[in-house]
Amino acid sequence: MNTGRVILFPSLLAPVTPDRVLPAANIALLREVKYFVVEELRTARRFLKSCDKAIEIDSLHFDVLNEHTPAEAVEGMLAPALAGHDIGVISEAGCPAVADPGADLVAAAQRRGIEVVPLVGPSSILLALMASGFNGQSFTFEGYLPIDAGRRAEAVNRMIAGVRRHHTHIFIETPYRNNRLVGELAAKLPAEMLMCVAVDITGPTQNIRTMTARCWRTAKYDYDKRPAIFLVGSSYINEKKR
Repeated sequence: MNTGRVILFPSLLAPVTPDRVLPAANIALLREVKYFVVEELRTARRFLKSCDKAIEIDSLHFDVLNEHTPAEAVEGMLAPALAGHDIGVISEAGCPAVADPGADLVAAAQRRGIEVVPLVGPSSILLALMASGFNGQSFTFEGYLPIDAGRRAEAVNRMIAGVRRHHTHIFIETPYRNNRLVGELAAKLPAEMLMCVAVDITGPTQNIRTMTARCWRTAKYDYDKRPAIFLVGSSYINEKKR
């Protein structure tokens, strides 16, 4: 018996219709899949219905894979693929397996020799990098900055040193702390170092701004409770001249 595939379906980043950000081929393939591994069940069900209202959600099988899933449970989620069925992987937002627990399922599939199929779709990390004007040849996604004050200061100092070596650093924060983080970084970064804040990417209220720390110190903004990506870096044009 041939094994099924693990298909990585990017989902929405903002409240827009799927046809604005997803290829039609993704949605056509989504209609055919009956087994899913998802980060959040309610979000996944809502996403599937937004792609096609004719999808019979109750006829589908879902496994939930999130930060609380025991490691020993992941291998068992591949059972449908081993029985010949495709498995769709859906993150809560954006691309599955990128800063996402779905990476554990992909790793298990690779160990088993199961084909993994990544599909085209929105990634907030890459879209923010594209729009920042920063170096896209040398960059790191840091995830969340440490909460502990000492470790957080070390992380910021390490990023400052990285930017001086023409490296871009990308990171996120809990949305209700966004404004606090912008103020903190504006105060701690060298005055002429560039910082980009990208919020509501792909949505109708999308806003992406790159300015020096000096400008951020007096800027007016309100990113409270909005999905955001933060970047520090230096101008790509200036780097090309070096």
